[in-house]
Amino acid sequence: MAYNLARPLRGLFTTLALSCAMLGAPAHAAAPQKVIVDMDIGDDIDDAFALGLLLQSPEIEIVGITTAWGDTALRAQLLERMLRETGHSQIPVAQGVRTTGNPQPFTQARYARRGQLPARLDAIDFMLDQVKRQPGQITLVALGPLTNVGAAIERDATTFGKLKQVAMMGGSVRSGYRKSQYVPSRPADKEYNIVSDIAGAQKLFTSGVPIVMMPVDSTQIRLDEVERNALLGHGSPVTDALALLYHQWIDAYQPWSSNMPSLFDVVPVAWLLDPAVCPTTPLHIVVDNDGYTREQPGKPNAQVCLASDQKRFFEIMMPRLLKD
Repeated sequence: MAYNLARPLRGLFTTLALSCAMLGAPAHAAAPQKVIVDMDIGDDIDDAFALGLLLQSPEIEIVGITTAWGDTALRAQLLERMLRETGHSQIPVAQGVRTTGNPQPFTQARYARRGQLPARLDAIDFMLDQVKRQPGQITLVALGPLTNVGAAIERDATTFGKLKQVAMMGGSVRSGYRKSQYVPSRPADKEYNIVSDIAGAQKLFTSGVPIVMMPVDSTQIRLDEVERNALLGHGSPVTDALALLYHQWIDAYQPWSSNMPSLFDVVPVAWLLDPAVCPTTPLHIVVDNDGYTREQPGKPNAQVCLASDQKRFFEIMMPRLLKD
């Protein structure tokens, strides 16, 4: 009986080809991180830079944006314009709980008024509905006062508890505000996002949801002249929007500000992209009735970044924002 060499050789060549293809094939990219961003964009300028970095980072999927604090409808108009003009109009925008007595001026109102008010979408409904649909998959990026967060916990703590985590800018643990990295730190301060809605913050820190906290201790990173000029003169849709918003912010009456913004809200976004930007320490944080975030003995309820790597931060932020 004659032996047919063709069949086993064909099988061998097929196996070798598959092996080579597997060795040469790139590894599958990790799925984008799903986030809902809760923000008070329009007062200080750091929210806009945080959103710009989110939009320029393919590693992140923005499930939606909820507006927090003050005139949440006007904030939604600002977001509608920025998202539309940068090619991201598909991202849902939901209006959060409107509050009165906001001490911060809405510095970017002129930009916002040229936006269109999105179809009415309730922030609390949106947040809880998305968590129900995707339990354990969504990070809530909390960049403003925690009014929406407290309302969501009040309405449905069980569903809120199915968040993957909350990555937040807020609080002051071991040091407070300062004008420059070259002056001594103040003692821990009442931080704006926490003290604006103390009850909401207390609900979050007792919710049992994993919290990654970036307080003022680690988020007072200044946007100096060299980086600022590179970004604002770049000429892409995202940096054009940032340039307009920055100049409206700087032109508003804010006696406490300077032309060098502090990028508080950008730090949690940079941490999502590279946790080494802001290494964390497990701490037990209690929000007292005066709005201080106190470090106390007990089981840790938050991973807290007490110092950030500013060089690494800019290595993450600048190339992305300068990408066309």
